[in-house]
Amino acid sequence: MVRAGLTAERLTRAGAELADEVGFDRVTVSALARRFDVAVASLYSHVKSSQDLKTRIALLALEELADLASAALAGRAGKDALTAFADAYRDYAREHPGRYAAARLPLDPGTAAASAGGRHSAMTRAILRGYDLPEPDQTHAVRLLGSVFHGYVSLELAGGFSHSAPDSQETWAWTLDRLDAMLRNWPLS
Repeated sequence: MVRAGLTAERLTRAGAELADEVGFDRVTVSALARRFDVAVASLYSHVKSSQDLKTRIALLALEELADLASAALAGRAGKDALTAFADAYRDYAREHPGRYAAARLPLDPGTAAASAGGRHSAMTRAILRGYDLPEPDQTHAVRLLGSVFHGYVSLELAGGFSHSAPDSQETWAWTLDRLDAMLRNWPLS
């Protein structure tokens, strides 16, 4: 018999917490069953597999991150918007490293299309409209910004900037200043 109170949503949230504690790659249905002190089989009425659980965590992370980025962007434009958006990603990754890793999980096309992933792209494009970038340059710039943000955050989380001066916050601010300057002076195709 399934323990009362277990739902797919509760398991997803617990899985997201577990990901933040031990790493997204170590999240399994078995690990989650141990957390709830239930038999693994009892969870399969709520999640199909460890992959299904990871997909649910990824969707939750994408939604949470989109909500935070959206709130950070409200009423901002130009460099202020760029910085608020980038800081929302960085702060989320630092606070929820497992969920941030989950947000990078490759999703099948249908799941990806129905996820909050599209909101992330739309918000980035909204920032870029403030810089008057035309298409297809906007698409290139969306990918560039995503690459810079993710690359920096991933290296920082792995300790890549902790061994030398200047402080990583200083480099982060420098990077955002340079991105803003690049976007303001974007060459027309």
